[in-house]
Amino acid sequence: MNATAATAVTPASKAGTTTAQAVTRFAEFPFHDAIFADLADAGFEIPTPIQAACIGPALEGKDIIGLAQTGTGKTAAFALPIIHRLARRMELGALVLAPTRELAAQITEAFEKLGKSSGVRVATLVGGVPMNEDDKALRSWPNVIVATPGRLNDHINYGTKFLSDVEVLVIDEADRMHDMGFIPQVRKIQAALPQKRQTMMFTATMDKEIETIIRQSMRNPARIQVGAVAPAQRARQQLFAVSEEDKTPLLVSLLNDSVGRVLVFLRTKRGVDRLRRNLSRSMHIPMTALHGDMEQEHRDRAMGGFRDGRFRVLIATDIAARGIDVANIEHVINYDFPQHAEDYVHRIGRTARQQAEGVASSFVTRMDGFYVRGVRKLIGDKLPATVPVLVKHGCVEVLSPEQAQAQGHFVNEPNHDKPKRDNQRGGQRGGGGRGRGRGRGGQRNGRKPATARA
Repeated sequence: MNATAATAVTPASKAGTTTAQAVTRFAEFPFHDAIFADLADAGFEIPTPIQAACIGPALEGKDIIGLAQTGTGKTAAFALPIIHRLARRMELGALVLAPTRELAAQITEAFEKLGKSSGVRVATLVGGVPMNEDDKALRSWPNVIVATPGRLNDHINYGTKFLSDVEVLVIDEADRMHDMGFIPQVRKIQAALPQKRQTMMFTATMDKEIETIIRQSMRNPARIQVGAVAPAQRARQQLFAVSEEDKTPLLVSLLNDSVGRVLVFLRTKRGVDRLRRNLSRSMHIPMTALHGDMEQEHRDRAMGGFRDGRFRVLIATDIAARGIDVANIEHVINYDFPQHAEDYVHRIGRTARQQAEGVASSFVTRMDGFYVRGVRKLIGDKLPATVPVLVKHGCVEVLSPEQAQAQGHFVNEPNHDKPKRDNQRGGQRGGGGRGRGRGRGGQRNGRKPATARA
């Protein structure tokens, strides 16, 4: 872990910015010896910037707003202070909310890894698992509950009472919670918690509704921002201007040129299933798929197989874009260009992690110019120019501007307005995306209804 990015700590109620006190090693924090033992076993010596800035205020019991991208070490930033606080205790003390089952599983794994010697017990409550399994987990006297909002609200609706002892609430990926329509459920959960508690919220972007939650439920929180919204620095980005019919041949060419793990993103669940079927017929590469309509057992098998190397290619909706920590992903491919600029950053953030190198390729059709301009506005000149290509007999040919015009490709981002045809992402469950029109289970403004589940 390397602490290099700029970090600022600001009380949310005050103007101005102060620089966080430099912490260069975990040994400088007043942790229990058991935590130091588990940090050593994990090979963690130097905190990341978000960890260096958050852990001190968190240990003091302060409310925290953490603004940082995925892949920056946010989980340990809140897990370590909670483990220190709850070590060797019997009762429940902390609740962590995550937008997707996969992120909840990753957070649970981090608590178990970093709290092994401290005796911290974790229960995970997520959709797709029988409720009796939840009851069994709750009877094991957990210190920490990691849950998705939908499943936790199920327990609240059924009259299960176990939240009165919660001392610490963590809302991870708050912007993703908002995008998936979970904010009403988060509010209901907050209402069931003791008013006197520590609250830590982590988000990549700050929405007005998130700011409202902060004002209503946090006490003079420390606002900690690490860096700016930007893609992974070591990811080599490339944008291919391509026709819709050439996207699959171009993908095949890139997969044939890759030797390591490849993560392919599409907008829709149906598109994921269709592409996987088509590629499975034509390529002999172990691959799997992941989206919100799949049973939890399949999702666990797909992610586990991708992580341990049984599957070299994972085709997914944005359910895998945030918070999924899979090492050594060689190539991230945006088969469908993301409709939200922040999603571009989160998608390509799956590669080039922890000082590794990686490639991020995006397919750009004529209908995607509006979205490309949105990403360029967000990250500036870090986004390269689009390169028009044509795929013939499995070979990728780079086109000149004249050839691109003849083929109907655009060379630069076109000036047309936002396309009206993209209602594909509406109604995706469990992190499958956010539509602009009505999708199955969605609503017109692209947000999930209040009954969303994860």
